[in-house]
Amino acid sequence: MSTKTFEERLTEDRRLVILRVLNEQIEYRANSSVITVALNHFGHSISRDQVKTELHWLAEQRLLTIDDIGPVIVATLGERGQDVARGRAIVPGVSRPGS
Repeated sequence: MSTKTFEERLTEDRRLVILRVLNEQIEYRANSSVITVALNHFGHSISRDQVKTELHWLAEQRLLTIDDIGPVIVATLGERGQDVARGRAIVPGVSRPGS
């Protein structure tokens, strides 16, 4: 049994926060700048570049789709991402709500 590092746990929580922020948006969409502000509000002080990296990772897991619009990325939460945000599905690398 492997023990996760503090950084791994932070990364997993950041990903969950992103999914939950998108889950609360109209049309389940937000741009990377808005997501960065939300992450900072929830105690995750990371750069916009790091947010974009997380958005790409979440897109690779098919939890959301992204549209690269110059300096920002617009992310749209998919059905699977909604399930993860609500705790109805588990994806390794993303924290579960309430854990």
